[in-house]
Amino acid sequence: MAEQSLKDRTAKGLFWGGISNSIQQALNLIFGIFLARLLNDSDYGMVGMLTIFSLIAGSLQESGFIAALVNKKNIKHEDYNAVFWFCSGISLVLYVLLYACAPLIAAFYGNDELTPLARYTFIGFFISSLGITHSAFLFRNLMVKQRAISYIIALIVSGTSGIILAYNGFSYWGIATQNLIYILITNGCFWYFSKWRPSFHFDFSPLKSMIGFSSKLLLTNIFCHINNNIFSIILGKYYSEKEVGQFNQANKWNYIGHSFITGMVNNVAQPVFSHITDDRLRQQRAFRKLLRFTSFISFPAMFGISLIAPEMITIAITDKWLPSAHILQILAIGGAFLPIATLYSNLLISKGKSDIYMWNTILLGTLQLIVMFLLNGYGIRAMLLVYISINILWLLVWHYFVQKEIDYSLSNASKDILPFAGIALLTMLVTSYATQSIVNIYLLIVLKILIAAAVYITIMWATRSKIFKECIQYLRHKSD
Repeated sequence: MAEQSLKDRTAKGLFWGGISNSIQQALNLIFGIFLARLLNDSDYGMVGMLTIFSLIAGSLQESGFIAALVNKKNIKHEDYNAVFWFCSGISLVLYVLLYACAPLIAAFYGNDELTPLARYTFIGFFISSLGITHSAFLFRNLMVKQRAISYIIALIVSGTSGIILAYNGFSYWGIATQNLIYILITNGCFWYFSKWRPSFHFDFSPLKSMIGFSSKLLLTNIFCHINNNIFSIILGKYYSEKEVGQFNQANKWNYIGHSFITGMVNNVAQPVFSHITDDRLRQQRAFRKLLRFTSFISFPAMFGISLIAPEMITIAITDKWLPSAHILQILAIGGAFLPIATLYSNLLISKGKSDIYMWNTILLGTLQLIVMFLLNGYGIRAMLLVYISINILWLLVWHYFVQKEIDYSLSNASKDILPFAGIALLTMLVTSYATQSIVNIYLLIVLKILIAAAVYITIMWATRSKIFKECIQYLRHKSD
């Protein structure tokens, strides 16, 4: 692939990824506001306590084969077909096991109502297994626009269904049904847009060449899910459904923020890195540009969410959710660094270093799991602060391995990341000081957003930020 062609496809992927994630997060926001007004924290807590089990089962069914298919040099129909039937078969077995274990899950949390809810919710990961290979096909071929359309259609249909069910009193059953509809629509669209179709030829031998790579990603994904949902587990065990619900509400808004950036970058990072994996210098240039772009977007966006969290939560979903706003303020600070960590891991995966990715994630997850259990008696705030601090400091570990792969020094990484973090922090401090005397909550949030945006853009322009200029030039080109 020619460098200019790859550059154009990367820019197009980032553009469509940005459009897609903007629309997706806007829809999530709109539907989330309606649902949060109709439901209470206990409803969200009921579903939240089951999330970790669905995610782990989903990782087991996918087994890291999406990344394996994307990174495979030469791919054939037989590769896709073997993955399709393997994932479908393993997911059916897993659903049967989880169906039988539902009473044990309910007993762990001390809530018998979780048994039928679990059996209903877990249907979703079996449905999702039927679209794994089609998702991999679209991802490998940088069909970002088609994936975007799939997600948007699924969000509209499922979000509307969730609101109707919540309005009619289905409580947490409505949330569970909304999730199932989303999975069903998404995978249906993946089938529609993908050219590939399975055949009834059961040959699993192609899996042998992928299993070493994918198995490490499988273990990694499981630890990632444990790591990302550790608070729901601990709060569900030692606290009430209401506190689980407040945390899950805050985490949902935090996810809307950081997943916008992560999703936009993920759409192109791994396929692009894989295409140029044999050219170290070229890969370093691509990585640095994506890292600067990620930092340019992530820090002002997430620090901004932390700044306006109390006003945003109160206006959007009423003050009954105000405790979640204080949780969100802490989560959003850590959320600013998540897209950067994801970019580092994508580079390692593209270099075939799934073992490094695996052990890094396992060690990080284990450390956080131990610390969180030790701190559960000190309250949510203390646990969050330590959890986020560990995540941020672990970037140094990620960097150590990336440096070995592409000769990328820590000083260069600091130059690519810290200026954006510092400017974003300064922007929020100036904005907070400038608006501290304003009482009206509606005027306050509008002014915070406008002042922060104006200050950040002005500083970017005054310092002649290269990535800022490139983004403006690209947007102007798209509008011509």
